[in-house]
Amino acid sequence: MKILLTGCHGQIGWELVRSLLPLGELICITRAQADFTKLHELRELIQKHRPKVIVNAAAYTAVDKAEQESGRAFLINAEAPLILAEEAKKIGALFIHYSTDYVFDGTKASPYDEDDTPHPLNVYGQSKLAGEQAIQALSTDYLILRTSWVYAARGRNFLKTILRLAAEREELSIVADQIGAPTWARLIADTTAHVLRQSMLDRQLCRFHSSIYHLTTVGSTSWHGFSSRIIDLARQYGNTDLKSRILTPILTTDYPLPAKRPANSRLSVDRLEKRFGLYMPTWEGALELCMQELMGDNPKS
Repeated sequence: MKILLTGCHGQIGWELVRSLLPLGELICITRAQADFTKLHELRELIQKHRPKVIVNAAAYTAVDKAEQESGRAFLINAEAPLILAEEAKKIGALFIHYSTDYVFDGTKASPYDEDDTPHPLNVYGQSKLAGEQAIQALSTDYLILRTSWVYAARGRNFLKTILRLAAEREELSIVADQIGAPTWARLIADTTAHVLRQSMLDRQLCRFHSSIYHLTTVGSTSWHGFSSRIIDLARQYGNTDLKSRILTPILTTDYPLPAKRPANSRLSVDRLEKRFGLYMPTWEGALELCMQELMGDNPKS
């Protein structure tokens, strides 16, 4: 099976390389090899390789910068995925695409399920929703996997930022009124591989159904709670360089950013678990595994 993966140097893409390699011939496409602002190059890329599966992990993810770069955000997050999906339809390939909790406005009191009506608060969320809608309108074979609060042991992300700031400052002020499920990029990649295998079998048996699935860890916390756990685990695994002893919870209004964020980013994973026979781990358990990789296997205290 030939799989074409875009965005292979990103947080999710880098983990997908590891997870997808055992499934067949993997073609890894970097930003240098495929410019998502040049749509004709994407068509040529797909027609050149003609894969059985296209996994699109490339995206414009600068949430605040998107407020000033809406055209670029929509080009990369909506128009480019549409081109990939169109080419996938032409060659009969399965198209897997990633989206975000930011398609919702966060006003729901409980976790969002896949059938809830999206209402994004910011340009980034609007561009990702436009990509979802464009793919769905094609009637091609697709899987859209919405995730949230992605972090990893490499790259630039919230976990790495907190560790850096905690080594520099004695006190940190962290937003405590936004709730979500921090999700390890490796979990996203491993789950994608499982879903891909099952979906290809379903296609062979003519029982495949395109759908959106929520892919996150189980449970929820605030950015403040996430930060506290990161620092606690870092100390347990032997990081003695952390200066931060005080983590002050603050409101979103105390830390204004260009892009509005949803207060509730929780996503229900019931559909994913039931459809593919999965049990998603807690956010705490996944974070500890990531910290083990980052800092060593054995707690020092």
